[in-house]
Amino acid sequence: MSSSLSGRTVLVTGATSGIGYETARQLAERGATVLLHGRTPEEAQAATDRLIATAGIDGSLVRPLAADFARLEEVENLAHAVVREHPHLDVLVNNAAIAAPERHTLTADGNEIAFQVNFLAHYLLTDLLAAALTTDPGGRVVNVSSSLHRTAAIQWNDPHRLRRYSRLAAYAQSQLALTVFASDPRVTAVSVHPGICDTGLLPLYGLEGESAAEGAGHVVRLCDPATEIVNGAYYDRDERVAPAAAATDDRTIKRLNKLADLLVSHTG
Repeated sequence: MSSSLSGRTVLVTGATSGIGYETARQLAERGATVLLHGRTPEEAQAATDRLIATAGIDGSLVRPLAADFARLEEVENLAHAVVREHPHLDVLVNNAAIAAPERHTLTADGNEIAFQVNFLAHYLLTDLLAAALTTDPGGRVVNVSSSLHRTAAIQWNDPHRLRRYSRLAAYAQSQLALTVFASDPRVTAVSVHPGICDTGLLPLYGLEGESAAEGAGHVVRLCDPATEIVNGAYYDRDERVAPAAAATDDRTIKRLNKLADLLVSHTG
């Protein structure tokens, strides 16, 4: 079947399970070349092999890539590898996410782990891929966010939540930051809450979830150049809705960029 995604190159972060894996599968089924990111080379390769074996995906359409987002140096290496091998990238899907751990955890880079993995790593990756991300019609960034961003506040004076830590608040803050980032005028980006799906993050919501494939469908729709997008828009599944007020506030956007630049730059 001919598809408007055919011949496009899409990088999906966190593509070894859950919504990321299903997004990679649906994109490849529609003819896109998928750069499948996993935390380790083994995980990325295993997911790639599984797509080829079980979903009948053509092996030439999926390329495994690895980086542990808890290490910003690995994010930099990933970006350089993508630019080297795929100088023309149509879509970046910022999907990788972890549930914040029960206990307050800092990365080797000195950042609260959920803030780094869910937001800072994607901020850095998007920035480093800006040259490769095409300005052609349809070129875009899709941030997989969460409705929980509405419950969040960015703790400007204590973004790493050293003083008061709650895993739900830390996770929500990371998702709010990602949603704010979509409004950055430097990139054409949207955010999507794919619905509450039966993935590793489900315990945060404590409900029964839809299938990951269903959630991925909402992500894939926004990757399709046939779907027109407005920069900074936020979607709840297929419906465009207003995000939290902070997400479109110019002062917040500038302030977050300053904070993020500061936190990712000390990696040398």
